[in-house]
Amino acid sequence: MSASGGTKAIVAALGANLAIAVAKFVAFAFSGSSSMLAEGVHSIADSGNQGLLLLGGKKAKREATPEHPFGYGRERYIYGFLVSIVLFSIGGVFALYEGYEKIKHPHDLEHWYWPVGVLVFAIIAEGFSFRTAIKESNEVRGKLTWAQFVRRAKAPELPVVLLEDLGALVGLVLALGGVGLSLITHNGVWDGIGTVCIGALLVLIALVLAAETKSLLLGEAADADQVAKIREALVDGETVTSLIHMRTLHLGPEELLVAAKVAVQHDDTAAEVARAIDAAEARIREAVPIARVIYLEPDILRTTTA
Repeated sequence: MSASGGTKAIVAALGANLAIAVAKFVAFAFSGSSSMLAEGVHSIADSGNQGLLLLGGKKAKREATPEHPFGYGRERYIYGFLVSIVLFSIGGVFALYEGYEKIKHPHDLEHWYWPVGVLVFAIIAEGFSFRTAIKESNEVRGKLTWAQFVRRAKAPELPVVLLEDLGALVGLVLALGGVGLSLITHNGVWDGIGTVCIGALLVLIALVLAAETKSLLLGEAADADQVAKIREALVDGETVTSLIHMRTLHLGPEELLVAAKVAVQHDDTAAEVARAIDAAEARIREAVPIARVIYLEPDILRTTTA
């Protein structure tokens, strides 16, 4: 599965969220709807999140230095984790607080057509952004289900944008439901309930994102199909007779470290072993192009200790 960063999806989400945030705050100013205020803060948080993802992608492209010899690929994981924190603290917690206050001190909505009109516009704009994220993800998802894609993707950007857009669409429906019930019943409590539901949704999405990006930060191995390709490429059956053991680690979404101990013939010369190691490295890079850092240790396979 490719580790595409999905820049097009990020930019589409950023543009949609900025436009929607302005519209939501205008609707809040005219109607006093807490759902509109929570959704406005949600859109601002999402806009900041997309900015963080773009910044992380840019920083990750820096060249390796003596202080960071394996490069800066994990910057994308760090900024992906920051996104989950921002979504939780700014979006989710604020919405929960605002909803609680509205339930405790309800008041009727004014100029109801503002929040309803903005919510309809926002659903259309978020739908466009979500469609772009789905299209970008389908190009790299392969045969994985959506849940597997979010769980296994090594690039954090597309899963983050997908979950953000999904959460935004569901949140907009909840806000529309809260506003609609408030208008029908003339009871502002429903607006507060919709806001609390939005907050709970954002907190849930933030926890999922935090768990996935934490796993990437700790260091994940290559996918099973990539491991199989590396194993097959390592052994040529002549000089490299078998694989003793191997470890893989993602240094970034598109950078893979491979460390392996391989068995060679006991009577091979040092020159023959060196040529075999070089050839094995070339085969690995051809089979799995993201294998950037490769360490191979030759050894004599002993049946008793294998």
